Amino acid sequence: MDIAGHKAEGIQWNLNELYAGTDDPRLETDLAEAKRQAEVFAAQYRGKVASGTLDGHALAGILAEYEALAELEHRPSFYASLLFAGDTQNPKAQRLAQRTREAATEIGNLLVFFSLELIGLDDHYTATLLAAPEMDRYRHYVEAVRRFKPYTLSEREEQLLNQKDLTSSSAFQQLYEELTGSLRFTLTIDGEAKEMTDGEVMALLRHPDQGLREHAFTTFLETHAKHSLVLTSIFNNIFLDHKIDCEMRQYPDVTLPTHLSNEIAPETVEAMMQAVERHYPLAQEYFQLKAQLLGVEKLKNTDLYAPIEAEVEQVTFPEAQDLILTAFGSFNEQFAALAADFFDKRWIDAEVRPGKRGGAFCAALSPHHHPYVLCSFNGTGRDVSTIAHELGHGIHYSLARRQTLLNYDAPLVLAETASVFAEIVLTRHLLARAKSPAARRGILCETIEEMYGTVFRQTALTRFEMAAHQQRRDGQLSADDIAALWLQEQEKVFGPSVDMIPAYRWGWTYIGHFIHSRFYCYSYSFGELLTLALYQRYLDEGEAFVPGYLRLLESGGSQRPEVALAQIGIDINQPEFWDRGFRVIAGLLEDLRATL
Repeated sequence: MDIAGHKAEGIQWNLNELYAGTDDPRLETDLAEAKRQAEVFAAQYRGKVASGTLDGHALAGILAEYEALAELEHRPSFYASLLFAGDTQNPKAQRLAQRTREAATEIGNLLVFFSLELIGLDDHYTATLLAAPEMDRYRHYVEAVRRFKPYTLSEREEQLLNQKDLTSSSAFQQLYEELTGSLRFTLTIDGEAKEMTDGEVMALLRHPDQGLREHAFTTFLETHAKHSLVLTSIFNNIFLDHKIDCEMRQYPDVTLPTHLSNEIAPETVEAMMQAVERHYPLAQEYFQLKAQLLGVEKLKNTDLYAPIEAEVEQVTFPEAQDLILTAFGSFNEQFAALAADFFDKRWIDAEVRPGKRGGAFCAALSPHHHPYVLCSFNGTGRDVSTIAHELGHGIHYSLARRQTLLNYDAPLVLAETASVFAEIVLTRHLLARAKSPAARRGILCETIEEMYGTVFRQTALTRFEMAAHQQRRDGQLSADDIAALWLQEQEKVFGPSVDMIPAYRWGWTYIGHFIHSRFYCYSYSFGELLTLALYQRYLDEGEAFVPGYLRLLESGGSQRPEVALAQIGIDINQPEFWDRGFRVIAGLLEDLRATL
């Protein structure tokens, strides 16, 4: 097997539709124009909303201006973030990312009055404004902004917090990306020392050789550990920064800002997470079965994604493209057509190269521009699934382009709905074309492992993050403190079925979500379990399911999750709802046993 895999050489996104490069004069022109428009907007509308003299028609017009200004302001920073993700070691990209962040903060501070005036409105007057037909497309946005009313500060305080972010959370986020993006990992393979990127090393966790898997992951983690002083400081400061924000805003719990942004009740999230924890034995049952398949007494955590066959098929990027588009087409031709654009029009960056940000994502600027996907393709089956996952996000963004900017982004708890669904569609396609029990067994193992990673592991990550934020409230955490919290949650999900390698105490250091997207991880669990229920509906209803599902994706962020889902017959506030997804996982385990 070629352990280096197929690196998708040359598969880079084309960002020229945004700007021609870091020296493109349009960058400064757009930043200057956005600032000018923000100053005009502030001069023209400050006090108008708070005055109580506007009607719904007038407010809708102001909101339309606000949307256009927001898109213009965001465009340079969006470009800078993509450029930086593609090469975190590029000094020009680093400078542009910082320049656009500073400009965005300056412009944001000019506009902060507007949301504060919306938040401060009397409830009766707000209801009158929202009753106007012209406000139909902005009703949800106004309601969503006003949820933060109890935790909103004065305009000057909000401006100071925005400025503070430049040298606190935003600065530490960039430092984290620059540091982790600079890391190289030296592995000795077949007697030869090889320098690898993080994506190449993590791909080795799916290598047939047990010793190489452990060597690769140990090297990966110990290389991070060499920078523990900086990484521990970054985590402490990210936690402390959030603690200060919560105290200033008088949030009763550190997770509440995320729940409010997700438009989800804390009780619903807790019910979902408790359901996952009740089903940890289901994951442990798979780990025991996997040990049997690998012929070992007990798994190490470096064996979790090991192939069960000695030879693992490598997939080229064109083969991955064909697999994904064929699978999507079997579900819905519109799905396939939207995904094909990403391949045909260079909206994907899949090449493996030094300095590139780890992980994968799909990002969108606005309904007026297409999304982009970043990943690192090493030719593994998991890489194919990752592309399918991110293209699911891309399809979601594309279908939601009928919304306005303020209603474009789905809440995080719905953000994984299309991505996870896309992975399931790909899996079903692969199972249908499997020619032998062994091939089917391999696909089922990969599928269950993906569900472990998305449901069980993400819940453990969220519990760790909650515990770390809570403990940081009592004082600075050492690396050992953080490691203890990390291992505590990992032990719960692994139970007696998996031994953790010593270096895994550093497993928290490479999870970027802890740095960039506080408490994001529970959205993966939420999205996976929700999507399993949706897919079961598709299997039950066939084509009749598709129109309602597409409408859900088209709605973007225009409705609260529980409202959007209720329209297709799903009640997420019922605790027993979450058990349905585990029945699907249990069924896959039975299917796997049937192949033995």
